[in-house]
Amino acid sequence: MLELFLTFAKIGCFTFGGGYAMISLIEDICVTKKKWITHDEMMNMTVIAESTPGPIAINCATFVGYKINGLKGAFAATFGVILPSFLIIYVISCFLSNFMEIKVVADAFRGIKVAVGLLIFNAGLGMFSGMKKKLFPRIIFFTSMMLMLASELLGFKISTVVMMMTAGVIGLIYNNVSEMRKH
Repeated sequence: MLELFLTFAKIGCFTFGGGYAMISLIEDICVTKKKWITHDEMMNMTVIAESTPGPIAINCATFVGYKINGLKGAFAATFGVILPSFLIIYVISCFLSNFMEIKVVADAFRGIKVAVGLLIFNAGLGMFSGMKKKLFPRIIFFTSMMLMLASELLGFKISTVVMMMTAGVIGLIYNNVSEMRKH
């Protein structure tokens, strides 16, 4: 329990950029180093965590904790990932009223933004490389990626929830048609 708490507290210390930036950290520690979950479980967990209410990193921590040690594990991991952010924000709010107006802090956060983008990109690459080497998942991946890129470049909004739901429906249809062809 202590290891689970401390592991997610360590992950929680690097919440710059939010949950998406933390996905690659969670995968590195929980899949590669500690082998608490498999890469496929990580991919499924990420999809479920994105689809359910709440921050993605907290949902991921809860899932891993529950898998390792049931409800106690879920509580330990969730508390571990939340506590560092809470403490950092609390301390900042107590002592610094204009935190982001401090030049050194503002400059540091500009650098951190670049690193966050790379962490999110790394998480995406990890999920892509872990996908089954079949045509259909890759079509969904590249279509989604192109839609998101077009949305950013052309200035129109695409809801990630709508994209996920659409991909889910397309996946259901595709897999049902594939199963019907087999029989």
